[in-house]
Amino acid sequence: MGLIRALVSATSQSLGDQFKEYVTCPEVNNDVIIQRGEVHHGSGNPGAQEGIISNGSTIAVPEGMAMMIIDNGKIAEFTAEAGTFTWDTSSEPSIFTGGLGKGILNTFKTIGKRFTYGGQPAKDQRVYFINIKNIPGNTFGSQQPETIYDPVYGSVEITYNGEYAIKVDDPIILVNNVIGANPKDTLTFDDIFVVDGLNQLKSKFGQKVSEAISDIMTEQNISFNRIQGKKSEVTDKMNEILDSDWKEKYGIIVSDVSLRINASDEAKEIIREMDRKVAETTRLGEVYSNNMTGTMAAATGEAMKGAATNPNGGMML
Repeated sequence: MGLIRALVSATSQSLGDQFKEYVTCPEVNNDVIIQRGEVHHGSGNPGAQEGIISNGSTIAVPEGMAMMIIDNGKIAEFTAEAGTFTWDTSSEPSIFTGGLGKGILNTFKTIGKRFTYGGQPAKDQRVYFINIKNIPGNTFGSQQPETIYDPVYGSVEITYNGEYAIKVDDPIILVNNVIGANPKDTLTFDDIFVVDGLNQLKSKFGQKVSEAISDIMTEQNISFNRIQGKKSEVTDKMNEILDSDWKEKYGIIVSDVSLRINASDEAKEIIREMDRKVAETTRLGEVYSNNMTGTMAAATGEAMKGAATNPNGGMML
């Protein structure tokens, strides 16, 4: 079984009259993460059976969505590229990775293995669409001030807040761990990740932000007030820290982080005092350096004048 690119428009639902089945993704909100495809039976397959995607059927994949065919509980075909495809049961499985990278191929080999039942077609074939767009606007913030060690200022009490974006980087992992024997046709982020009123993704992210801040300060030997300008480093660090909780379990990654950090009033006073002392020491150092330079220049000038008046020159014999 495999997917073959079809030389037809993906937007015309009238194509359902030309093929055995024509599968499309219904219009969904941004919070929908998995959506079962709608199957339109065409005149080309008068003997269509519910739960069977017939050979020669057409599947339209919209932008921002990945698509997979679930063959009796196993992932049989996958594409992360938009377009129109023909379902060909006589060919080998096809994987169109799109912008998701080659890692999805290894996941398919490990998880999405296809199997048959005595050479007969599976009795339950479903098409699922997975939202692979960036999902921005996820807010986070410290519940109370936290004390971190700053390489410049020592122990500093801070609060932080911001927004992050996430995306599904490996739809196969997500579907494999989320879709059960009788899944819902539409699954939102809340359906999957909210348990007893608590968003597990948001909670885990919030727990790890201070760890990421501390790690970056230590690794780069920088103060907390410089972290806000290092969005890519914070994003990479959050993915590193959350890997086992997000990527390995759900195929989800952090795609962007906007972070704001504030020191507590007490910490601000300590920082101002330290900065004042550093500035004062720096100014004293500059004055000392300038005075030393001037003194040495004057001494050199006097020595040269003395040498000029010495009948033996600048060297005494």
